Amino acid sequence: MATLSGFFGFLAALLATVGLYGVISYMVVRRTNEIGIRMALGADRAGIIAMVLREAGTLLAAGIVIGLVLSVASARTAKSLLYGLTSYDPLTLIAAVLLLATVTVAASSLPARRASHLDPMVALREY
Repeated sequence: MATLSGFFGFLAALLATVGLYGVISYMVVRRTNEIGIRMALGADRAGIIAMVLREAGTLLAAGIVIGLVLSVASARTAKSLLYGLTSYDPLTLIAAVLLLATVTVAASSLPARRASHLDPMVALREY
């Protein structure tokens, strides 16, 4: 049972990584014109990377707050149904937050780098 739970946990982390990569990549593609204008007006590559990572961090923060609230609420419900289950395990919650933060940085670094290497003239012509 533990192996099966571990497998499903790994699968959930993989799906979160792919989904977050897709959202960030789509966001960068939709904002190609804006990023091109920013670069044409003098934004440096580090600023573009920071902008994309900041937006990914905003998504991460919202997801963590919502996830922690739902996790504690569902654990309290499950505690009444299962013997020996604690309703609040801070070590597990911290580990989950750290895993999601690592996944966020990994999934958003490629679109951020791609956005920072964008040629402003090509970006402006696409619009």
